[in-house]
Amino acid sequence: MIEYRHNSPLEAADVAAVFDASGIRRPTNDLARIERMFANANLVLSAWYEGKLVGVCRALTDFSYCCYLSDLAVDKAYQNRGIGQQLIANVRSAIGEEVALILVSAPEAMAYYPKVGFEKIENGFIIKRIR
Repeated sequence: MIEYRHNSPLEAADVAAVFDASGIRRPTNDLARIERMFANANLVLSAWYEGKLVGVCRALTDFSYCCYLSDLAVDKAYQNRGIGQQLIANVRSAIGEEVALILVSAPEAMAYYPKVGFEKIENGFIIKRIR
């Protein structure tokens, strides 16, 4: 049975392991950066199986108008069990109905997000990170 946790402390090495096992591209060789990414997020949901971190979701929100879903990763060995969908549902429950949930998808995940209720938008912009 999968256990879901809200804003539970996470070890950077465990998060990096889930990122690597999920296929998401993140700076997993820089644990200090992973630690900062999660220390400065104000909404973190995690999924656990028998004490092992198997999924993680990191977001930044004002809990009033908008929420940026910056990471959603599930270990490939645990995918197709509804874990990602449940993490998103838990985010939506935490932010409430007045808050828009926004994300920038990796190209390989573009087909996933419409399946879990996201609508594709064309009116977004980005200034990409340098490193």
